[in-house]
Amino acid sequence: MELDPAALERLVRAALGASPSAIEAMPGGASTRRYLRIEAGKTRAVAMFVPDDKPEEVTSGQARARWPFLEVHALLDARGVRVPRVLAESCAEGLLLLEDLGDDTLAAFIEREPRQKSAIYTRAVEDLARAQRALAYLPEDSVVRTRAFDETLLRWELDHFREWGIDARGLELSSSDRTSFDGIADRLARRIGAWPRSFVHRDYQSRNLMVAGREGGFELVWIDFQDALLGPRVYDLVALLNDSYQSFEPGFVEARLDEYARAMGFDAIERSKLGREFDLVTVQRKLKDAGRFVFIDRVKKNPGFLPYVEPTLAKVRAALARLEDDADMRALAALIAKA
Repeated sequence: MELDPAALERLVRAALGASPSAIEAMPGGASTRRYLRIEAGKTRAVAMFVPDDKPEEVTSGQARARWPFLEVHALLDARGVRVPRVLAESCAEGLLLLEDLGDDTLAAFIEREPRQKSAIYTRAVEDLARAQRALAYLPEDSVVRTRAFDETLLRWELDHFREWGIDARGLELSSSDRTSFDGIADRLARRIGAWPRSFVHRDYQSRNLMVAGREGGFELVWIDFQDALLGPRVYDLVALLNDSYQSFEPGFVEARLDEYARAMGFDAIERSKLGREFDLVTVQRKLKDAGRFVFIDRVKKNPGFLPYVEPTLAKVRAALARLEDDADMRALAALIAKA
């Protein structure tokens, strides 16, 4: 589907009462979605154009009559999570008109205000804990309940790393190493897939949280949540605190995990389990991310994520070092070193 300028103008006029006086393309991410900043009279808004709503990755569940973005948006909004206001929608033409939140992603904010880093990340983990509690119950027909980080999806993501993070980069594993990798991947996917599941944003990181000013402080606004599903409680913590686009000292990460544990009311035993789960999901998620960055370059012809491959693998190696008492993780560390 191509963007229809006439459809965009109709949507803007209906929502804002005036034709667009200026349209500016905004930076996008790895998806096919496009974003346009619209000025109409004295009002600004953001148009989101979705040319193809078909998911690219393995997931479960049937096609929905309504866009998952709108379903998840309504759920989050109803449970007190700050999300952009939807000003108008025309899904048949691939268009939504959203509140303009400016350009201050969390990543941009901490680059400009580095002294605020601890405070705003504390807010991010506390917001996540609050949201997980509020979303502990989901309606039977929620799109989030139809999708999960089950063994199949977790395993597919590990295969994605092997295909793109190893094979496509011209790195070689012997036949026995490949067999070893497959066995470890099977067991890791089965292990994580068996854990209790909660609401997962799926990409809760510095480019998907907007910093909006408010009297006396700031608030974080969630975006890019259309792929929300059920999964491990630590998944979004891994996305946030082992963000491929950021680098944090171990003490910074541990402090944020402590804050999350307090916000969730965990005792010392549960806090210890949290750290272990965090490292295991770091291995799984960050391997997938490293492979995905290569995939985006080779298949989508977008090399912009390649600089993050090695930093992402460094996060995997650090987690594997903390898991050296686990035989599978020791073996995986040896395999990753060969690659």
